Amino acid sequence: MPHKKSRSPKKNKVGKKQQLPYQYREVLEFFRGHPRKTFNYKQICHQLDIRSTEVKTEVIRILNMMEKEEIIEAVAPGKFRYLPDFSIMTGRVEITSRGAAFVIVDELEEDVHVSPSLTGQAFNGDIVSVELLHQKKGRRPEGRIIEVLERAKTQFVGTIQMMRKFAFLVPDNSRIHVDFFIDRKSLKGCKDGDKALVEFIDWPPGSPNPNAFVVEVLGQAGEHNTEMHAIIAEFGFKTSFEREVEEEAEAFSGVISQDETKKRRDFRDIFTITIDPEDAKDFDDAISYQILPNNHLEIGVHIADVSHYVTEGSLLDHEAYERGTSVYLVDRTVPMLPERLSNDLCSLRPHEDRLAYSVIFEMGSGGKIFDYWIGKTVIHSNHRFSYEEAQEVIEGNSELHAKEIRDLNRIATILRKKRFANGSIAFESDEFRFKLDAEGRPLEVIKKIRKEAHLMIEDFMLLANKTVAKHVSDHYKDQVIPYRVHDAPNPEKMENFISTAKKFGYIINTQSHKTISDTINKMVEETEGKIEANILHPLAIRSMEKAFYTTKETSHFGLAFDYYTHFTSPIRRYPDLLVHRLLFLYQSGRKYGRKDQIEKACAHSSKMEVQASLAERASVKYKQIEFLSEHVGEEFNGIISGVTEWGIYVELDDNHCEGMIRIADLKDDFYEFYEKEMAVVGRKNKRRFTFGDPVTIQVKKANLNKRIIDFSMVYE
Repeated sequence: MPHKKSRSPKKNKVGKKQQLPYQYREVLEFFRGHPRKTFNYKQICHQLDIRSTEVKTEVIRILNMMEKEEIIEAVAPGKFRYLPDFSIMTGRVEITSRGAAFVIVDELEEDVHVSPSLTGQAFNGDIVSVELLHQKKGRRPEGRIIEVLERAKTQFVGTIQMMRKFAFLVPDNSRIHVDFFIDRKSLKGCKDGDKALVEFIDWPPGSPNPNAFVVEVLGQAGEHNTEMHAIIAEFGFKTSFEREVEEEAEAFSGVISQDETKKRRDFRDIFTITIDPEDAKDFDDAISYQILPNNHLEIGVHIADVSHYVTEGSLLDHEAYERGTSVYLVDRTVPMLPERLSNDLCSLRPHEDRLAYSVIFEMGSGGKIFDYWIGKTVIHSNHRFSYEEAQEVIEGNSELHAKEIRDLNRIATILRKKRFANGSIAFESDEFRFKLDAEGRPLEVIKKIRKEAHLMIEDFMLLANKTVAKHVSDHYKDQVIPYRVHDAPNPEKMENFISTAKKFGYIINTQSHKTISDTINKMVEETEGKIEANILHPLAIRSMEKAFYTTKETSHFGLAFDYYTHFTSPIRRYPDLLVHRLLFLYQSGRKYGRKDQIEKACAHSSKMEVQASLAERASVKYKQIEFLSEHVGEEFNGIISGVTEWGIYVELDDNHCEGMIRIADLKDDFYEFYEKEMAVVGRKNKRRFTFGDPVTIQVKKANLNKRIIDFSMVYE
């Protein structure tokens, strides 16, 4: 942190270095690289290989300028040293929609605040050098961004605005706070109002706008398909596959050879079903069931053997790695693999032989596991159930394969109870889907109901994932797979959740893993069907650490498993495909010597998972705005879901759309924000609005271009 001298940031011109001569930047970087040494102008010129007399004179002028700006100090006539109390640190920048920024620096407890005029040429997410300027007592440190070290992304999506001789791209993402300048020759046929994907070129010194060129024309802004394509492109995914990738997928025969079936355990005569959503097109998991001669149950979890087709180093493998995951928007799936695989050869369709990688359990009627086997199989699904059809059987309204499904559900229920008894947390957050018309406009928001059929499949998938992870850990100790890890929560991060839960009468005990899980599960059970569940359940999830992939054997806190991996969805998740490939390698007596490559794949997959989640949320947000644009002026009941210094966020009870009431629009008083209490309070009337409060709002404005919903408060 700065010390010794108190400097005004107005005196120092480092933040405007882009407007100064190139030699200035060279001299500045030279001093930063030698912070404790003293140099005269001759030594600097020698080190920088400056030979021109004219340039040497310029270096002298620059040194005098830097001394006046208190960047360097003269320790003797003509000898200078970089001032040590200027702290320059590295971090990742997050830019707000208002243009201000926060730089997250690992070495600092608090993020560095950067005002809009001092963000330099940084984009949201970039790795930057930030210069610490000053810190007022009781406030976060202030700084200025002096250099972009690494771009988070170079492609951006937005709307084209045509001028007479050039054009601008106005970014969709409000955190990208500048428009991109585009030469008319680089428009690729774009017209005014088109959505486009552009590639960043450069940001010339002194220019208010970066330069870019059009990579892809996405269509006319406001059209449903255009907006969905724009969201996909914004988060770094592609809507189609290259011709060579499609050709590699199409080249596979649909016939399973006898030579291949002989290498596998044959389950084709054993009762097998799939249970998936009604509108599912790919079925990547199946369940088999039979009663053994000793009256034990044999329950098989069969997963599509994607690794049989997608081999290491192939075009399909490279494509799957880059995508990392399938993406699920409100109206479509952007698959990780071409349809020939995802919807055909690797889809466990009924009445067709299919290749699988399976985990087979021998279980007692009480759910005790006596033995298990993991290996490659060939299966034949007898029936394809939707969740709704399976639920009808569970509830006694259908007798189709009733004995098998009810037995499977009974065992799954036992597994679930054991899991919760061991400390697994019953994370449940409501999910919603949109009923769309033929043009993609939202007509209705419908809550997804999770019943026993959903939970039954989930429990068997969890069991398979857990078993594979422990199997690798026990039998191949010197080898690695991508584990799925979820760290224990930091009590400090849970403070907001704990205080909010207490407000509603729920006490969260953080003494141990068990007390945390027990008290959260009790809260989940007691809030079922109540309005506050929509606040407390997501808040509990956000207070936890994020799950991620790594080669390190670490436990999964949320599930209370010592070992956990993802084995059950290789069609749509690259780590699952890697687990299949590596496990088969180890079972074949071979080893994989590149742990660093697997760790790299884990990091990339974790990153792409986050991007996919953001894309999915963006598509939901867009449809929420579109839905509420038809309800401007109407009143709704809601609950406060967030409080900031600029606004109050409200989630509506009926449709769970979220919008914001701007603090400036609360006209009955002057309201002040109290960060620790997560509340805004009227200065005169002391009216208080805080997280979890029920309120009534009126829809004021729904702006699709800026992707914001404005509410106004309705007072009682």
